[in-house]
Amino acid sequence: MRVLVTYVSPHGSTRGIAERLAMRLRDGGLLVDCLPIHETGSIADYDAVVVGSAIHGQAWLPEASQFLSTHADELIVKPVWLYSVGMPGALARPLRKFAMREAPKVVAPFLDMIRPRDTRLFSGVVSKQQFPAVSRGILRLMGGRFGDFRNWPDIDTWGANIRDDLLERARSA
Repeated sequence: MRVLVTYVSPHGSTRGIAERLAMRLRDGGLLVDCLPIHETGSIADYDAVVVGSAIHGQAWLPEASQFLSTHADELIVKPVWLYSVGMPGALARPLRKFAMREAPKVVAPFLDMIRPRDTRLFSGVVSKQQFPAVSRGILRLMGGRFGDFRNWPDIDTWGANIRDDLLERARSA
């Protein structure tokens, strides 16, 4: 079974998660290509697709949204998983809970379009260089912090769940 893991990652967090997911899928013997969306051509030869995007302005990046729209007719007949990468982990606890509740809104435009099997929101790396000075100050005043907030055990578990689902599908086919 061939799987495409594709992503848009302006600062590298989403790419790192894509690479980790691809490793978990390969653990089960699946053939996996892990490519940035701008390098992804046809998806016809893939049996399943995992798509990830960073979140900016409470939305997926335009390149990722366009990919889903362009390939919607093919994606709706394949098993598809979507993941978003944002900054909930960098926020103060009350704001973190609010940010996590916003996760379904980020992928809502794609649910009917491609009917993903599952969606996830992961925290990424939040560095000072990603923000102008004023935004850095506001983040700090609100109790935010900088660092790598990727939860690798959660990412590994989700990747293993995808792998197990695909292996079960292959056995049942």
